[in-house]
Amino acid sequence: MRQKLGNKLLIIAGLVLLILVPIMMIKGLIMERSERHQEVQQEIARSSSGEQGIIGPFLYLEYMEPKHNEQGQSYTVLHKRLLLPSELKWQAQLSTYEKFRGIYKANLYRSQNDISATFNTRKLKDYEDKDITKLNLVMVVQDIRGIGVGSMAQMAGEQLAFLPGSQIKQLADGVHAPLDLQTLLTQEKVSVQINLNLQGMKRFAIAPVGEETHVTMTADWPHPSFVGDYLPTSSSIDSEQFTAKWQTNFFATNMQELFGNCVRSKGDCSNLRERSLGVNLVDGVDHYLKSHRATNYALLVLVLVFSSFFLLEILRKDAIHPVQYGFVGLAIAVFYLMLVSLSEHFGFNLAYLVSALASSLLLSIYVAGMLHSSRQGGVFLGAIALLYGVLFSLLAAEDYALLMGATLVFAVLSLIMMLTRKFNWYGNNED
Repeated sequence: MRQKLGNKLLIIAGLVLLILVPIMMIKGLIMERSERHQEVQQEIARSSSGEQGIIGPFLYLEYMEPKHNEQGQSYTVLHKRLLLPSELKWQAQLSTYEKFRGIYKANLYRSQNDISATFNTRKLKDYEDKDITKLNLVMVVQDIRGIGVGSMAQMAGEQLAFLPGSQIKQLADGVHAPLDLQTLLTQEKVSVQINLNLQGMKRFAIAPVGEETHVTMTADWPHPSFVGDYLPTSSSIDSEQFTAKWQTNFFATNMQELFGNCVRSKGDCSNLRERSLGVNLVDGVDHYLKSHRATNYALLVLVLVFSSFFLLEILRKDAIHPVQYGFVGLAIAVFYLMLVSLSEHFGFNLAYLVSALASSLLLSIYVAGMLHSSRQGGVFLGAIALLYGVLFSLLAAEDYALLMGATLVFAVLSLIMMLTRKFNWYGNNED
């Protein structure tokens, strides 16, 4: 008896390892489909517009200064200066939409941005007698293809004409509007209002260039992931939309020095581009990720199902052939294949429901025939359906998945130990 049980356990362990081979192949298929999905998203981004990061508005000034060397020869030196707004108020309204390519889709957004910036023009008086070659209002945009029709700016009641390019070598992508210094100097403070229509994908970030920056962002998206160096001071998220507010000052941002390193001295703009606040519109129903997470529990499902069969063998003294174990294992593996294929067309939740029902019915009918008992088949149907329900709960409860999984394993192990605590593993059952 002991030798038979030992051999059966070894056979079952070998079958579990054997069934894991097609499950690993299915997991590889999920990764392949997920990578293809990401490639399609990148293709859509290349044909429309990608992630957006905005730096501005700010004033950019260049002037030439004559110099003489020791030999008395004259030459000119190009100087670059920046003026950041003393106050920046930004209101962004994002509306999302989808683009499809085959069965794959990408989530894009259109943002309507109302921007108000106030500049202290007293700092420009030092350049009144300089040979100014450029004086522009600049907006740096990460992907300029996303700039929509209707974007405009106004200063002192007059409309400014945006032109392509920022005219800054280190921050080339964007728009600029030429300004007149004498017009700016007529007021100590000048306000600029900008309406910027922008299209992008996933990420939307704003550089807090003001000495004081206030940003309010709303979107019809229930799964925001706030990104950048600053978290919102307040946020509200529900099942349909979110609203977030940020507030920063120049003590916390150090934008002036970062601009200087980028434009004037070192030419390193990486820190400037990273100094931002914003949101990443995360896809909360990534069925490939959920399907991949489901396959991580395949070993647990196999062990639980095979353990229940082995328990039936030793309690009922009904022999179950290894081939029957193998068919049951293959049915469990096919569940994951059905899950990923159906989720591409109907979404994860419906795909899981259909796959779980099909797998549960198939296994229960097979078990009923295998044990020659419709009652045992019905009991198994309830048990496997409960197992698939618990697995779905594990996938949904991201924060408590480990705790729930550990509790499930402990409960099942406890049940098996209680049922077999009086079993004589060397011979027959004893009272």
